Amino acid sequence: MKQNVGTIDRTIRGLVGVVLLASYFLGAVQGTLGIVALVFGIVLLGTAAVGWCPPYTLLGINTCGIKQGPKASA
Repeated sequence: MKQNVGTIDRTIRGLVGVVLLASYFLGAVQGTLGIVALVFGIVLLGTAAVGWCPPYTLLGINTCGIKQGPKASA
């Protein structure tokens, strides 16, 4: 997996993920909306942690500033 999520994107994903999880666990959202918040919160925290987003790969999006091409052999 090549990283395709940049620092700012990871920070935003992490913050939104924490807010969604907190809103679920604190009871601010319940029922179906609560389950959706829980799932999205987990996904956002996961993609922020690993720095890779599957939909970004499919759409050819890369917010990571590091170019990750083939490694040159010496």
